[in-house]
Amino acid sequence: MGGGCIHECFRVEIAGKAFFLKCNSKEQASNFAAEADGLAALKQAGLRAPHPISHGSAGANAYLMLELLDLKDQGDFAALGRMLAEAHRKPGARFGWSRDNYIGATSQFNGWCDDWAEFWRTRRLQPQFDLARKRGYDIGQVDLSPLLENHEPHPSLLHGDLWSGNAAFTKEGPVVFDPAVYYGDREADLAMTELFGGFPGEFYRAYQAAYPLDVGYQLRKHLYNLYHLLNHLNLFGAGYLGQVKQTLGLLRRSL
Repeated sequence: MGGGCIHECFRVEIAGKAFFLKCNSKEQASNFAAEADGLAALKQAGLRAPHPISHGSAGANAYLMLELLDLKDQGDFAALGRMLAEAHRKPGARFGWSRDNYIGATSQFNGWCDDWAEFWRTRRLQPQFDLARKRGYDIGQVDLSPLLENHEPHPSLLHGDLWSGNAAFTKEGPVVFDPAVYYGDREADLAMTELFGGFPGEFYRAYQAAYPLDVGYQLRKHLYNLYHLLNHLNLFGAGYLGQVKQTLGLLRRSL
């Protein structure tokens, strides 16, 4: 089955029941464990997500077995907006998560933090800037923390990688999957939905009606999406360099 650019995916049957199976080399065992952990957290927060059945290693392979869902690309995007808003309303105690996980194939660092601006600078942007320099990209760097001054969000459980390819629909309603969860500013989830094509307008209208965004989001979304653009630069190469520099220029002019 199709399942993304990292793992091999299969439909399997056990005792007449069908499941969705992801496989990769045994080095990916921690990736699968983090994904199972994230899916369970999303479900606990009230989001519809595939149920993780089992994960582990077998010989030279690692695997993750999930509930098999009949997914469609189109459905009730307004319901998706309301579902996400309801999950975001439930506050956590601090920013971060109980374990590190992955954003795509890149390690994502989630050490607990009480200050959101510090978390975003040290756990999100700095590791990506460091990795970009190691890969030979000369993009410069500036402290963008002032853009988060006087912005004090409560910690919401985030999907963490919520682009249009990680949401779909069943006959029961919207579903999200392939998470990179942590507690953070809900605006970071909303910002990523606007990358790579975005969601239909009814999604944003329903979210805004259920849980209005704070003043300043239209600028902060670029700060949050810089993380994902840097990650795509580091994963997929110089095709994203122009977008990274454009976003950095916009943010620098706003300081």
